[in-house]
Amino acid sequence: MHPYDPRTWHWDLLAAFGFVAQALFAARFLVQWIASERRKVSHVPVTFWYLSLVGGILMTVYGVFRRDPVIILGQAPALIVYIRNLMLIRSSRPQV
Repeated sequence: MHPYDPRTWHWDLLAAFGFVAQALFAARFLVQWIASERRKVSHVPVTFWYLSLVGGILMTVYGVFRRDPVIILGQAPALIVYIRNLMLIRSSRPQV
């Protein structure tokens, strides 16, 4: 059988976890697109950064469990950017 044949795919809880992680990470683009369409200008809502952070953390965990350095090194450093953007957003809001 060919490796791209779905009958050869290995499905388990880790694969399901990876799909959920990737879905959360990808959902951020839908959120950004909808927010921009509503405003009629390019806009990155706070939700985008939270989805980026949660999806990135889950994808990093997935990479660790798979022992996949490509996923780990592709996701983990970006977490710093997501956290920093959330910090900047929080500090720019007026204190009540």
